[in-house]
Amino acid sequence: MGNALQDQLLKSGLVNDKQLKKAQKEKRKESQQGAGKSGAGAEDRQRARQQATEKVQRDRELNRLRTEVSEQKAAAAQVKQLVEAHRVPIGEGEVPYKFADEGKVKTLHVTESVRQQIAHGRLAIVRSDGRYELVPSAVAEKIQARSAAHLILWNQSPLPVTESADDEYAAYVVPDDLIW
Repeated sequence: MGNALQDQLLKSGLVNDKQLKKAQKEKRKESQQGAGKSGAGAEDRQRARQQATEKVQRDRELNRLRTEVSEQKAAAAQVKQLVEAHRVPIGEGEVPYKFADEGKVKTLHVTESVRQQIAHGRLAIVRSDGRYELVPSAVAEKIQARSAAHLILWNQSPLPVTESADDEYAAYVVPDDLIW
């Protein structure tokens, strides 16, 4: 028995036996090719799963990078806000205070009292928006916690140095505020 639709088309004269057999032959070929591709279909599904897991990993990495960038921007904004709120005016000093930044020696002209405060760690030098600003040590601690890259110079209290008995220069103390 053939297909009911095919039989009706044959009886009504819309198709002949030759066209009917050709259609059945094509249908058999398609079904055989589909059966042969079942192994390839499994490979395709495996490849699709692998691509999906790779995409998920890439998306996670991109999200992590975006999160890091946004955290860095937030930290930079907090540092800028701290510096703007607590900056100590440098003034028009005559004493040059030299410090190193990114391997280069930079100079700030400050007053003698400000130079002493920097040398004793009560003030710190911070870079904000391409400028050097002075901030109190309490603010320098907050800046260091958020973004240590902005903190250029902060003379914290030095760690105690262990003196050895045979050190011939032990009696000579190197001052913290040595001017270059």
